[in-house]
Amino acid sequence: MKAVPVVAVFDVGKTNKKLFLFDEQYKIVFERSARFTETVDEDGDPCENLESLRLSVFDSLREVFRNPAFEVRAINFATYGASFVYVDEDGKTLAPLYNYLKEYPPALKDQFYAAYGGETEFSNRTASPVLGSLNSGMQLYRIKYEKPELFKQIRYALHLPQYLSYLISGEAYSDLTSIGCHTNLWDFTRNDYHEWVRKEGIIDKLAPIVPSDSVIPAAFPGNNYAVGAGFHDSSAALVPYLVNFHEPFVLLSTGTWCISLNPFNSNPLTADELENDCLCYLQYEGKPVKASRLFAGYEHEQQVKRIAAHFGTDVIAYRSVSYEPQLIVALQEANKPDGSGDRQGGGLKESPFAKRDLNQFSSDIAAYHQLMLDLVGQQYISTNRVLAGTAVKRIFVDGGFSKNVIFMNLLAAAFPQLEVFAAHMAQATAVGAALAIHKSWNTKPLPNDIVELKYYAAGTVLS
Repeated sequence: MKAVPVVAVFDVGKTNKKLFLFDEQYKIVFERSARFTETVDEDGDPCENLESLRLSVFDSLREVFRNPAFEVRAINFATYGASFVYVDEDGKTLAPLYNYLKEYPPALKDQFYAAYGGETEFSNRTASPVLGSLNSGMQLYRIKYEKPELFKQIRYALHLPQYLSYLISGEAYSDLTSIGCHTNLWDFTRNDYHEWVRKEGIIDKLAPIVPSDSVIPAAFPGNNYAVGAGFHDSSAALVPYLVNFHEPFVLLSTGTWCISLNPFNSNPLTADELENDCLCYLQYEGKPVKASRLFAGYEHEQQVKRIAAHFGTDVIAYRSVSYEPQLIVALQEANKPDGSGDRQGGGLKESPFAKRDLNQFSSDIAAYHQLMLDLVGQQYISTNRVLAGTAVKRIFVDGGFSKNVIFMNLLAAAFPQLEVFAAHMAQATAVGAALAIHKSWNTKPLPNDIVELKYYAAGTVLS
């Protein structure tokens, strides 16, 4: 039996770590999953078990290479962002992979922004809201001032995707999708590193930048597969849509965070947008992607628990609630005593539903419909922030909410001037990382049927 040519992609999330093999039509032909127990850093804060991750990569590849059914032609990586691995001259890791949720020292933060123009101006230039450790460049700044001896030993600070690539290729590189992800490192007004990166000597710790679709020969003799430089996961998930659709669109990627990504909006961020959780990414071709974030998936999870507890039901019951348009109309009428309605949900900072008295609802289904009304009201504001001033005609929704018929119908009603689609694609992040290096391993044309779409028309009930 002839071996199937494949590309291997490691998709590393905070909880699940997966390896996929895709054939030349980008169908999954092999999958392996792993979960690791977190370890702690020197302060007792939870962090990634870097050694377990490293061993898992090698173990998974050994398993695949031993399988005669597959011919691995290329390997790539997509991981969560805002996370650095620090290596010395010999490639050995020097410190934990600090958690991007680790609390940042207020005095050090104030020192930084005071030195570089203040929070508003700096955030505007770097398209990075003030997020503490989630601005990964701030992690390096912290090491310089709190652990100077460690800072001296660092040869390279590699974002996690590039570290995994380095393990296989032996070559250290930086990638724009990781650098351009709210890191505080990149000056979007100059399309270069921000001046502080050079003034503080951070530039000496950063590997050379290569295009995101670059590949490097494998470090192991006798192997002829190519190794990608690695991807930030949000940017990877956008790639299949950029490959398949050329008319302007917004991708609403839904999960714990609901992120509206507009690759056709390169307008500079305003102070108001930064204040309301907008930022810019760099897509794999190096172009800016304006994005807005909403913590809607997390809020949905918390409020569903509250509904279930109040009505004595099971949270599982809300995974497939049918859309009841008459109930929506009644709830909208009840919510507009002044005739103005409240589709916008009262803003983005707080959940309107969290303040609602559940005793006012006749049933759990009514309460759940109100929750979805409130979430879509907030989503309307969030998505509009990246739509303004662009020629976008379509919204593609992927992830968890794309399967929620109430969310999808309400979103279509909120944007009647746009075509709203639920998009389904198995493992979008991994597929994106594979597609980006297509030309390095696949002689067949790019497929045009990777994304499955379901249209939701405003005013149409789909259940």
